[in-house]
Amino acid sequence: MQILIGIGAVIIGYILGSIPFGMLIVKIKTGKDIRQVESGRTGGTNVARAAGFYAGLLTAILDITKGAVSVWIAEALIPQFHVFHVLAPLAAILGHNYSIFLIDRGADGKLHLHGGAGGAPALGGAVGLWPGILPIVATVGALIWLTLGIASLTTMGIGLAVIISFAFGVSKGYLEPIDVWYGIIAELFLVWALRPNIKKLFAGKERVVKYSLNGWLRARKEAASHK
Repeated sequence: MQILIGIGAVIIGYILGSIPFGMLIVKIKTGKDIRQVESGRTGGTNVARAAGFYAGLLTAILDITKGAVSVWIAEALIPQFHVFHVLAPLAAILGHNYSIFLIDRGADGKLHLHGGAGGAPALGGAVGLWPGILPIVATVGALIWLTLGIASLTTMGIGLAVIISFAFGVSKGYLEPIDVWYGIIAELFLVWALRPNIKKLFAGKERVVKYSLNGWLRARKEAASHK
C-alpha cells in the first residue's frame, strides 16, 4: 500500500510539473502561443521574449514552485520513504519538459509533448529537499546570468551547483546520499533538453541577453565594427 501511495505521489509530481504556466501567462497577456515563439519552450526565458521581463519572472517563480510543492506533497503522503521525495520532483521536471497538457501531432505524424528545459522545477525540487540551498544556487545563477548572459549555461550551472551543494550536505550529515542522485539525474535531464542550445554554444551562436556583462561587451564590439 505504501508503495502505491509513493507511486501516486510521483504521478502527482508529473501532473503538477505539466501545468504550462508560461503558455497560460503568454496567452493571457498577448494572445500568442508560446510554442510559436523563438525556442518554443514554455519556461521563463522564452516567456520573457514573448511577453516581457515580468511575465518571464512570474513564470520562473511558478515553475520553481511546482518542483518544491511536488516534494512537499510527497513528504506529506509518504513521509517514511525518502526515495519518493526525490522521485516526485524528478517527475515534475519531466512533466515540465514533456507536458501531458501540451500534446500535438507533428509533421512526421507522431505525437509530441512540449514544455520547457526543466531548470526552474529542478531548482524548486532542490529547494524542497533542502531549503538551505536556495541562497547558494541563487547566487551562482545570478553570477552566471549577469556575467555571461546565457540562459542555457545558467541553467546547467545551477544544476551543477545543486550537485556540489548536495554532496557537501551529505558529507555534513544534513542530507541522504540519494539526494545527490537527485542533482545528478536532474542535471542530465537539463542537458538532454538543452541539446540544441549546446550545439549553438559550440558554434558561437547562442543568444546573449543584452543587459549582461557579456551582452554589453558584444554590443560595444558590434558598435565599434560599424564605425
